[in-house]
Amino acid sequence: MEAKELMEKAVRFHGHICPGLAIGVLAAKYVLEQGYDYSPNEELVAIVENDNCSVDALQAILGTTFGKGNLIHQDYGKNNFTFYDRRTEKGVKLSIKISKSSDKKLTRDEKIQFLLNSKPEGIFNIYEIDFTPPGLAQIEESVPCEICGELTMNSRLMTYNNSEMCIPCYKKMRK
Repeated sequence: MEAKELMEKAVRFHGHICPGLAIGVLAAKYVLEQGYDYSPNEELVAIVENDNCSVDALQAILGTTFGKGNLIHQDYGKNNFTFYDRRTEKGVKLSIKISKSSDKKLTRDEKIQFLLNSKPEGIFNIYEIDFTPPGLAQIEESVPCEICGELTMNSRLMTYNNSEMCIPCYKKMRK
């Protein structure tokens, strides 16, 4: 697919066009060009180090989602994207390069067009990485928090004063 078609698909999911979405489109385009495929289940895993608009492009184009467990957020505030393909046992990491653009400031629309017309290698540092994906998503039993009664995934319960509780209740109790 061409960048324009990928962007249209991402915009339908995200709701608007913006430079962040274009960055995600460019990352997804690169991954697809390297033989990675759309992920109906957990074949492809994306680990993202930000929570900006770029992530929506990955969800729309690559099928990596929080709900399936194949989109993992690490809150580092970086435009870094790591991908693992469980079918081919390949891994790649893309990190945005420091801009060395001219003094001329691009408008928002010019920036979007610049990104969509760029080669991924011009925008990202690209590294092949060892195949060390996270485990498959685990389906776990939910049990009631002993404080608020809300169902909580068993592995997320905290113990405090001999009570099993959800993280928000644990934080309140520890104050």
